[in-house]
Amino acid sequence: MTELLRLDNPIRTYDWGSRDVLAGLLGRPAPSAGPEAELWIGAHPGDPSRIAGEGSLLERIDRDPLRMLGPGVDRLPFLLKVLAVDAPLSLQVHPDGGQAAEGFAREESCGLPAGDPKRCYHDDWPKPELVYAVTDFEALCGFRPVAAAAEGLRALGGPRLAEVARVAESGGPREALELLSNWPAHDRADLVGEVLAGGGWMELLARRYPQDPGVVTALLLNRVVLRPGQALFARPRTIHAYLRGTGVEIMASSDNVLRGGLTPKHIDLPELLTVTDFTPGLPELVSPVPMAGGEDLYPAPVTQFQLTRLRPAPAVEAAEPGPGALLCLEGELTVERGACRERLRSGEALFIPHQGGPLRVTGNGLGFRAAVPC
Repeated sequence: MTELLRLDNPIRTYDWGSRDVLAGLLGRPAPSAGPEAELWIGAHPGDPSRIAGEGSLLERIDRDPLRMLGPGVDRLPFLLKVLAVDAPLSLQVHPDGGQAAEGFAREESCGLPAGDPKRCYHDDWPKPELVYAVTDFEALCGFRPVAAAAEGLRALGGPRLAEVARVAESGGPREALELLSNWPAHDRADLVGEVLAGGGWMELLARRYPQDPGVVTALLLNRVVLRPGQALFARPRTIHAYLRGTGVEIMASSDNVLRGGLTPKHIDLPELLTVTDFTPGLPELVSPVPMAGGEDLYPAPVTQFQLTRLRPAPAVEAAEPGPGALLCLEGELTVERGACRERLRSGEALFIPHQGGPLRVTGNGLGFRAAVPC
């Protein structure tokens, strides 16, 4: 049986979210009553999408995994999001597959409850992620070359930042983070205060987190500004944070995160130091690759997801679209599969089961399709 499943998608209301972006996307009055940070499209156990007129997408997958996901797949491996970033997210690192399996087993054996805020490993999956810029999108990602980072710290003129620069030059980013994690509590406000001289995004972080050494950690990282249509890939073990902007994000459907600052949530710096790759390098910007059916692929070296952009002109054809999800971000799209036909407007999405044949998309809108790589 061919189906296109219209989804009702949850909104996550983290305090860094916007009061305008998701309301505008979904055609609701703005500003919203509170910050709205993420629109989730998928079957994540923490907040799965619901199928219009019935239960959750997760429940449907559990009842019929073969038809929904295909042979040999027991969970939807990706989560598609719209991010509305109005304030900086936490500094964070996600584990690779081996680290996730080991960390999850360790926390399970210690008896940490599933919802414990001190828990870092909620499953045994890695968590790579890719974000596409809808608007200008600011992020921090990976460590800058040591010499450049040290020069930037010294340029701010403070003696404490000069000491961080000296340690970074002699021992690299890891020793600099160890120094910052052990910085005396009584002196942290003065440490962060030296960052204020940088102005701009640095001053923003320093004023928002006036006693958090993570503000200085941020100065060791690459800052990148994505223009609309560009994308950034964050590998597991890469320290990163998003600062501002609207984006479409796709990630492995995992909750594993090690936080290193810029958040009131649980921070586990010793575990972050164990998981992080401290090798300096440039952020991984991803350019679109045109596909034969009319989509633009944003390639990432992962097995859990792939993301394509759809601008029908006049139509997009996908021979093997499922399992997948299709989001309309702007305008209108008409989606056809066999005898099924659905019209999507801004903010609306469908789930595309594994079984059902090719997909055809027409219209004047902008869409994104999440799928599992063949």
